[in-house]
Amino acid sequence: MKPHFLFHCLKERHTSAAPWHVTIMPHLGKRLLAAPDSAWQFNVGSGARLGSVRLPTSSSFGSEMAVRLIGTGNNSHWKAFGTRHSYRSGAQALITCSATLSNVNLLAVEKIDFKKLQNGSDIRGVAIPGVEGEPVNLTESATEAIAAAFSQWLFDKTDDGSRRLRIAVGHDSRISANMLQSAVARGIAGAGSDVVLYGLASTPAMFNSTITQREDFFCPVDGSIMITASHLPFNRNGLKFFTNAGGLGKLDITDILSRAAKIYNKFSEENLKFTSEAAEKVIKRVNYMEQYTSDLVGAVRRGARGEERPLEGFHIIVDAGNGAGGFFAGSVLEPLGAVTKGSQFLEPDGLFPNHIPNPEDKKAMDAITKAVINQKADLGIIFDTDVDRAAAVDSNGQELNRNRLIALLSAIVLAEHPRTTIVTDSVTSDGLTHFIENKLGGKHHRFKRGYKNVIDEAIRLDAAGEETHLAIETSGHGALKENHWLDDGAYLMVKLLIKLAAAKVAGETKGSSVLSNLIGELKEAEFATELRLKIDESHPDVGARTFRDYGEEVLKQLEQRVASDHVLTKAPVNYEGVRVSGYGGWFLLRLSLHDPVLPLNIEAPSKAAAVQLGNAVLAVVKNFEALDTTALQKFVETPE
Repeated sequence: MKPHFLFHCLKERHTSAAPWHVTIMPHLGKRLLAAPDSAWQFNVGSGARLGSVRLPTSSSFGSEMAVRLIGTGNNSHWKAFGTRHSYRSGAQALITCSATLSNVNLLAVEKIDFKKLQNGSDIRGVAIPGVEGEPVNLTESATEAIAAAFSQWLFDKTDDGSRRLRIAVGHDSRISANMLQSAVARGIAGAGSDVVLYGLASTPAMFNSTITQREDFFCPVDGSIMITASHLPFNRNGLKFFTNAGGLGKLDITDILSRAAKIYNKFSEENLKFTSEAAEKVIKRVNYMEQYTSDLVGAVRRGARGEERPLEGFHIIVDAGNGAGGFFAGSVLEPLGAVTKGSQFLEPDGLFPNHIPNPEDKKAMDAITKAVINQKADLGIIFDTDVDRAAAVDSNGQELNRNRLIALLSAIVLAEHPRTTIVTDSVTSDGLTHFIENKLGGKHHRFKRGYKNVIDEAIRLDAAGEETHLAIETSGHGALKENHWLDDGAYLMVKLLIKLAAAKVAGETKGSSVLSNLIGELKEAEFATELRLKIDESHPDVGARTFRDYGEEVLKQLEQRVASDHVLTKAPVNYEGVRVSGYGGWFLLRLSLHDPVLPLNIEAPSKAAAVQLGNAVLAVVKNFEALDTTALQKFVETPE
């Protein structure tokens, strides 16, 4: 067995006058991409640095490519192979490679704890090495086994066993995307299903492919897989799964991972060869985003009475954070007539060099706010990496995220469906409840954290006869009944665009003030913070208990403390943690869904009032030795 190295190359900068300067992220992989029909050669230098090569101008490569180096002869000579992509003529690339020679058998299967890959209703893991203390556990072979398990699970759930199933695969901009896409394709094909590759796509588009009726796009597919880890760091990746019933739940993921472990343990060199050959025979490639964006454009036009270019005269900026959302500017806004000058970070870059693609991140929101103000734009739109979350900024630089975004969408939905219920996560504000119920005439159902929890609760309420049309988290995950209860950041922004376009067509106020005016009566706290109290699972005070048992004891003690304090009032209806009102504000202490952490949210009319709430919590949690209360102690001791 020859030593193999898999590298992921990402363009750092490109101008018409300069060559590409490419950083190669080394990945020691068991499965390698097939070599194309062209290659380049260079000699190995001393030490770990393998050398560099400048590709001729006749070569054509994309902004991301996979390279493999195969040792030959006395290992003083190497060949580098790249996956071919079309980019632009006349471009050159400077590639430098660093690695350490290894003679590991790449077909040897490492031990993987598949249970640890579950993250609620998603799968998450480390796909790329290079971060200390974060060993790779979402390997190619593990990914292949998971994809095969999904295909097997889907077959068992499908009544019609007379035909081959079709499964679509898409990915975001992460540097491990192409590697894992190849592994997913092998797993699906090896399990006997057909593979439809979408390439760069959004998570909502992957669900839509299960309900789209378009045979030339091989739709509807029976199931789909999105390769993404949302806003997590560059070395992470993961998988989300869909059928036409929506995203899979926690129990489904547990089942799939159990199946994957069994498949993985049976892998052999012969098996891996078979899956590679099977994938080559059944893979089809489709630009499904063409269909998805067309649907979004159509929705805005219908909302604007059929106007072809209802956003003409609007200046709207998009910040994709170098994720998968760059399509929104050119394929959605511009066909509707909007000017998108000043849009930024639209080019996919899995190292996320500008800011984390996360509508909750301060740096990200500062970036889109600054762009809107500098460009004097009417509206700014920002997405997370895979476009299932979004936020906006109005022309005055006011952020429309978290409680404000929920309030805005509630105003739009309640105008369409009076008295409907709005389901949110547990950390929404008291001011939002007052706005939804007293100003808009709706009902606010505050539930648990976790977008799947919120969506499933909305579906349950609606099925039980309580009319419900919107389920939305403060994180920016929002799902509408009219959109199949899919958390789709792009569709949420379409709802805002429809409001803008309809106002323009009706001759009402032009600009984002039509949106800002909808939430003018939303009462917001002057002070808000979130602190995280970590549980040390190895501390003697925890003993034989799980972190969840320990955390529940903390919450129980806090409830008792609140009951004896005449200033504090426990929320009469609450589905998660301990929510308490007092001193003109409120706090919520709850257990994290997956981690040994107790997040504490506090909102109050002043820092002084927030400190009083914090002291009420500190009086209890300081008695739990395994709980790190440093952040809370510092908070209550810090002057205004």
